[in-house]
Amino acid sequence: MAKPTKYAPHLCTAFTILALIGIIIGLIFSNALVIVLFLLPATVYEVYRTEGPSTKASSALLLLVLLTEVVLIIFKISFNLAEFLGVGEKYVGGYLVPLGDIKVVGPTVMVVLSVVLFVRTRGIYTKWLAVVIFITAFAIVYAIDPNVFKDLLKFATEEGLERI
Repeated sequence: MAKPTKYAPHLCTAFTILALIGIIIGLIFSNALVIVLFLLPATVYEVYRTEGPSTKASSALLLLVLLTEVVLIIFKISFNLAEFLGVGEKYVGGYLVPLGDIKVVGPTVMVVLSVVLFVRTRGIYTKWLAVVIFITAFAIVYAIDPNVFKDLLKFATEEGLERI
């Protein structure tokens, strides 16, 4: 059954503004945790709004990745997945994701999951939130490591052009 939309435009606007404030503060102070925390309300609302099996799973996984990111940042946990797995890239949701420090892999997975949500969901508000999450995930990567951001942006552009 479709979720009520009476307050959805107001909530989505508020969550978009929150995410934008988080991006601005986080980038000014080079603090990814601020960006992640300001994205949490939008992600929780995305989980609430999604209904289909694949979109519900994607949004729940997205929230789990975001919460894991909070723990990784707070406890300053660094772990190189590429070295551990012995590969530089892995497929996630049909998209090739570059591996590296686990704190950067989380937002990269969030980018992929937000694309999955945008493509598979039918609701305008879930699409709206997916775009907010997509943009904010790139900001998280930039706050963690601007050099990785450049690589990810190049990688995302190449993947996008390849799929067109």
